[in-house]
Amino acid sequence: MMSRNEPNMKNYERERIILQCIQNNPNLHHNGLLKIIVPEYMAKTTFEKSRNSLVEKEILTVEKKGNMKFYVITPNYREKSQQRLEQNTNKTYHDLKLKIKKLNVDFSHKDVDEKIMLGMMILKNLLQTDNGFTILDSIKNPKKTLYRDEHLEIQQLISQLFKIIKNDVDYELIFPTIVSYHQTNVPHYVSEI
Repeated sequence: MMSRNEPNMKNYERERIILQCIQNNPNLHHNGLLKIIVPEYMAKTTFEKSRNSLVEKEILTVEKKGNMKFYVITPNYREKSQQRLEQNTNKTYHDLKLKIKKLNVDFSHKDVDEKIMLGMMILKNLLQTDNGFTILDSIKNPKKTLYRDEHLEIQQLISQLFKIIKNDVDYELIFPTIVSYHQTNVPHYVSEI
């Protein structure tokens, strides 16, 4: 059974097939690419969704020559993806600080389901943001923690989130649900038999 937090491997497999076909056939236009991929590997709409996802992630770039579309793997993708990761991580980080501040005031006025959804979403985003900073640390200098202050503040924001939840009248319903939902985000030790 796949959890909600695990990536859908089918999507990545489809994207890899498209990238491989483009890499193996760099001079092939859109319709030529379709003929190779559809229906052997995926349906046309699946191809279009996967291609759109690759373009949206800026992994692929669309070049038009006349009335034909060609797809190329984005030059300098590695640098661009690092820049995008850094921008998204920083934006999310600052946005989460504001959300926690606002949550401190608004949380008690929401119904139980809203509290649970908000708590789960904010905790998930905090963990993802911390992972973003960890990845950036690893890319930039694996021997130093460049984002030490951000890691520490995320730790404090998680603590604030749990304090807000703990002080709520619906704590007994909210806390176990949030912890249960996030079990996929924490290590599970399995001893060998």
